[in-house]
Amino acid sequence: MKVSENLARINEKIEKACQRAGRSRGDVEIIAVTKYVTTERAKEALEAGIQHLGENRDDGLLKKYEALGNRPVWHFIGTLQTRKVKNIIDKVSYIHSLDRLSLAEEIEKRAAKLDKEINCFIQVNVSGEESKHGMAPGQVVDFVRKLKDFPHIRVAGLMTMAPLTEDEDVIRRTFRGLKQLQQDIESLHLDYAPCRELSMGMSNDFEIAVEEGATFVRIGTALVG
Repeated sequence: MKVSENLARINEKIEKACQRAGRSRGDVEIIAVTKYVTTERAKEALEAGIQHLGENRDDGLLKKYEALGNRPVWHFIGTLQTRKVKNIIDKVSYIHSLDRLSLAEEIEKRAAKLDKEINCFIQVNVSGEESKHGMAPGQVVDFVRKLKDFPHIRVAGLMTMAPLTEDEDVIRRTFRGLKQLQQDIESLHLDYAPCRELSMGMSNDFEIAVEEGATFVRIGTALVG
């Protein structure tokens, strides 16, 4: 299936989800998650009109960056080892997996050398599953306050993954919990942490995520395969 055909279907679903939630379609960006596909398929996504590409491994991102350069806005969406920060810091605009102070320190150190501000999403384990990375919701506000000493990190928003389940109520509660936390942080009016964005929703649950306030949805299988 062509990426353009998949994108048309996904856009239609996002449009309807926005209508149900009383939101504007322009409030939601699609990140094409290209970790399992070739550079050619990623290029096809760009040609279909996608602007944002997401990779979850440094080697995958570097390989595609070599071919595509700065054409897309690059997002690093996977668990980020501290020692790998140096490999991606000059290429990405967004990191979706900030979940500990040691990682913030490394991002700050590397970004300062480039005099570059990095948009970070704090990864939150809303569902509390042991298999998932991320901070507990109760730790996030204190963590955000500590980031005031990191001038090259901008807290763009929060990220989570919902449980892999058919139970829509469980998925919805997860996304709703992240939205509440985002609003709590936004209400602090911290210059370095505007926290207006929500990175949540994937191929199987992006419509629910949009209904609950997602501003970035991370779609791989349903879009590029």
